[in-house]
Amino acid sequence: MSIRPALAIVAGAALVAVAGYGYATKTDEAFVVPLEESAAQAITENGGGGVTARFTGANGSPTRHPLLSNGEDLPEQTRARVAQAVAGMPGVGGVVWSDGTARAETDAPTFEPLHCQEDVDGLLRSRSIRFEEASSALLPASRILLDEVAEALQPCLGAIISITGHTDKSGTEPGNLALSMERARAVREALVSRGIPRDGLRARGMGSSEPVEGLAPGDPANRRIEFAVIRTEPLRPTPVDTPGAR
Repeated sequence: MSIRPALAIVAGAALVAVAGYGYATKTDEAFVVPLEESAAQAITENGGGGVTARFTGANGSPTRHPLLSNGEDLPEQTRARVAQAVAGMPGVGGVVWSDGTARAETDAPTFEPLHCQEDVDGLLRSRSIRFEEASSALLPASRILLDEVAEALQPCLGAIISITGHTDKSGTEPGNLALSMERARAVREALVSRGIPRDGLRARGMGSSEPVEGLAPGDPANRRIEFAVIRTEPLRPTPVDTPGAR
């Protein structure tokens, strides 16, 4: 057997991999750069000089959920105005500050919880949805638990289901916020694959800002996913929650 054809195959595969990496990098830049430029303009127009909006996640991948930083010394009213301005840009999902103290919130009314809330809480009372360490990859046992959660949610389809990710205090808060959001999104996608309509699901990350009552902020038990099932008229979906190309 000739060695040259095998070498040619290996070389060809390497060239394809390099080309694919280059294309992905350009695509990421084409997605992130215009959003960051628009966000910078919106921030300046709303009195947030010095604030930056980062449209990349903890692993460097592009995201529609920007992280705002360098606004710690701004008045809360200005921070809220800046966050709302960035959140209102086309193509942007939820917005969070790097210190976790303020978020762009919807002005939609609050609805009463549905009976499915109790069913889901019962499933999670003695078990929790777990992930690989410092990752948004679900552990096998958690996939089984999500099968049960999806079944419990079936009677309440048409409701809005909020999926909130939490971390403990280990690591930096920007990293905690990004990781908690990535885990909430992973659970959202797992529920979609189990037949729960995407347009009723809302994913958000809280980082380490809301530890379990009675636990120290660094306790690993603070790493959790919480669900809220509310009576609905459907909320207006953000672009990131709308099915389609990403």
